[in-house]
Amino acid sequence: MRSYQSVLILKPDIDEARVKEALETIGEFIKSNGGASLKIENWGKKRLAYRVKKNRFGIYLNIYHTLESAKVIELEKKYKLYDSIIKFMVVRLDDDELERALGKEVEEVEEEEVKSSD
Repeated sequence: MRSYQSVLILKPDIDEARVKEALETIGEFIKSNGGASLKIENWGKKRLAYRVKKNRFGIYLNIYHTLESAKVIELEKKYKLYDSIIKFMVVRLDDDELERALGKEVEEVEEEEVKSSD
């Protein structure tokens, strides 16, 4: 299985409960295609560089996951059909890039522990 990063932009008018519901649904998409979610980041509501489907703002989600390469097309089809997603991008990651992305979280936790112990 290969590692991927999915960056999704959701409609800006949905509330926090619907964002969590969307995350669960997207996690089910990945699991139904034989993958696993490694890390999920909610970047929050941000202004878009240009209008996308008549929206100036969007809620950004960043998901690191594993998936078989043949199943990526099916995942993208499900992203297109899900009504809360206004734009998405799926990028294949090398092992180094994945370690760097997942390693940031570990480094941040270690720095917080060092600061709290001082």
